[in-house]
Amino acid sequence: MSVPLCVKDKFTCRVSSTLDRNVSEYGKKYMFDDDNERCWQSDKGKSQSVIITFNEEVEVSLIKIQFQGGFAAEKAHIEAGPDVNNLTFVQDIYPEDVNSLQEFKLDHLVKATVFKIIFEDTTDFFGRIVIYSLNLYS
Repeated sequence: MSVPLCVKDKFTCRVSSTLDRNVSEYGKKYMFDDDNERCWQSDKGKSQSVIITFNEEVEVSLIKIQFQGGFAAEKAHIEAGPDVNNLTFVQDIYPEDVNSLQEFKLDHLVKATVFKIIFEDTTDFFGRIVIYSLNLYS
């Protein structure tokens, strides 16, 4: 059984942007609060990203993401490493443009402290991403 790794006080998160810099309504914390009424919304632009840094090295085999349909990624890639300056490519993922929670199994178990998901192509004309839920699993 997969164990969620993004739990309180065990990680930090950075994002490429937040819609209108309004973190109180669209902030990154809403991806991890288990509330389907709130979400992170990126601002417009290419290559939006999420960086998750754990307090210690973890093993990840699965990533789950719930987008808002119409604001999903069409293609993304995952990078991982010991720190944000030493990331290597892990694999590409191809989300669907749907509202439901999606699972992305990694091709192999990845041991790292930092994981970066880069959303290269989006279904939104302006390049915005909306995520209601995101977690990495061992």
